[in-house]
Amino acid sequence: MAISPTLRVPFVYVEFDSSRAFQGPALLNYRGLLIGQYLSTGSKYEASQDAVGPYVITSADQAADYFGAGSQLALMAESWFLNNKINELHAIALKDNGSTTASGSIAITGPATAAGELSVYIDGQLVAVTVADTDTETQIGDALVAAITSDLPVTAANVTGTVTFTAKNAGSIGNDIDIRVNYNDGEVLPAGVSVVVTPMASGATDPDIADALDLIGDEWYQIICAPYTDATNLGKIEIELADRFGPTEMIDGLYMSSKRGDLSALSTFGNGRNSPHVSVIHNGGVTGVGSPSSPLALASAYAAQICKEGSADPARPFQTLQLAGILPPAVTERFTLAENNTLLYDGIATFQLDNAGAVRIQRAITMYQTNAAGAADIAYLDVNTLLTLMYLRYSFRTRILTKYPRAKLADDGVQVAPGQQVITPKVGRAEAIAIFRQWEFLGLVEDADQFKNDLVCIRSTTDPNRLEWVLPPDLMNQFRVGAAQMQFLLQG
Repeated sequence: MAISPTLRVPFVYVEFDSSRAFQGPALLNYRGLLIGQYLSTGSKYEASQDAVGPYVITSADQAADYFGAGSQLALMAESWFLNNKINELHAIALKDNGSTTASGSIAITGPATAAGELSVYIDGQLVAVTVADTDTETQIGDALVAAITSDLPVTAANVTGTVTFTAKNAGSIGNDIDIRVNYNDGEVLPAGVSVVVTPMASGATDPDIADALDLIGDEWYQIICAPYTDATNLGKIEIELADRFGPTEMIDGLYMSSKRGDLSALSTFGNGRNSPHVSVIHNGGVTGVGSPSSPLALASAYAAQICKEGSADPARPFQTLQLAGILPPAVTERFTLAENNTLLYDGIATFQLDNAGAVRIQRAITMYQTNAAGAADIAYLDVNTLLTLMYLRYSFRTRILTKYPRAKLADDGVQVAPGQQVITPKVGRAEAIAIFRQWEFLGLVEDADQFKNDLVCIRSTTDPNRLEWVLPPDLMNQFRVGAAQMQFLLQG
């Protein structure tokens, strides 16, 4: 009680105590953070800064204005909002920093001998060009360049039918911009027209993600998404998130990205990492091409869905959630069940396709595979495990800090006056069991008897002001595999 016992002025004084106002489980609202490159056309561009932000982003149009239409960040934001319009989203923009820019081309041969349509897909977006009878390759190329809109990640120039595409942002991410012709059924080249596609290549030297991490400070972002999967940047994000996961910071989060490649390349990449704080979903295929949609768009869609559904229920599996806006790989590019299973043993998250061709999460896993001794370990295999632990720690800490913000600490059996805020090991144990029951009601944990038997709450023997808990919750698992044997009969 804050009303002083030395107060002699007559009156009736009443104070308020909010420590017991809310008895339910704590609410943890996720925030997402996108990190990527921007353009000098963006309104937030600062030539003297390697990184700017974070900025609160509420729409794809706002992102295009802030970071430049067709920039990495604008495209990532567009993909995010197709999948998540609920969670608060922030963004940090990185400058290209003099990196090498990727380029590719389409070489057109003509003239057309009949009218038709040239269907070009750039980064998964259709650019349709009407072709008239007798149009030359130069005319067709000019029409293609004219059809390139500002929201695409490339600029284009035509020289006698060879259209060269240049990534707007420099660096290796531009190599993943997909260029193809005739993706959908029924799309054919006009008679007399042929094309040769040269994939995007030669982009190199990505920005330093540490420039973005320096701007985050102690802000808590549960989901962080960026297109960078190179060893240097991944190493820095792994160290940062490992620190945030620790008991002194407790602002843990997951880094989510995507990577192209064939089975061998993806397996090699996955086996080269071992972080429980990173989840990379593949955008690969038999030849390494994968979806026409870019890895950064896939990563952002993946992160958006995990952010939305994980904040609602961190223990519920993410399988079958649709990644809106992501195009499926061509039939000949799709991984088989066995190949996806291999990737799931190599630290790579996977997607599946439904009968309509929609891309859906198959299993969301981290890159964690072995413990400190090098033995295979499933402790942090699934993204659900990390998100569930994130919530359990937050809710336990919130309950104790709310109910006992200025408490005294005593041994069990102490007799104190009503209204005295005193916590004892017995009280601490009761609080732990009570919050376990809330977790159980939310479907986050199971086996209350085991929790009670293994729970420890004691007063420290070396620090009389310290109360110590050992909390042993049995986390709720996810129904992922159903196995049945059908023993049929052929009797008359």
